[in-house]
Amino acid sequence: MVHFLALNPEAGDIMPGMKKSRPKTKAVRESAGKRILAAVQEAVDWVEGKDVAVRVTTVEVPVTDVRAVRQQLGLSQAGFAAKFGFQAATVRNWEQGRTRPDGPARVLLAVIARHPEAVEDALRRVG
Repeated sequence: MVHFLALNPEAGDIMPGMKKSRPKTKAVRESAGKRILAAVQEAVDWVEGKDVAVRVTTVEVPVTDVRAVRQQLGLSQAGFAAKFGFQAATVRNWEQGRTRPDGPARVLLAVIARHPEAVEDALRRVG
């Protein structure tokens, strides 16, 4: 019975009069530090291209034509920037190709392109 509970600690909840038994051997019970170090090593192995069983989720964020979106909304660069929380110089640089929006800005621009009213509503509620 003790061996069964050691392997199935959740069974102690359903067996009257029985207490949960926790394994006390070092091999079975790792410290938090060891688990963290193992996780870090797994991450390093993954970055180095080693075959590690990890789940990776990739989201493709579309490139948005900032000028086209701004013009479709009938806004100047300064108006677009003010309405959606960008710097006017940043919008100008994006449109002139000097810089490109980073990941979070690309996500916001994609939402603005499809649902500008949702962004306006969210910003209005926050501010």
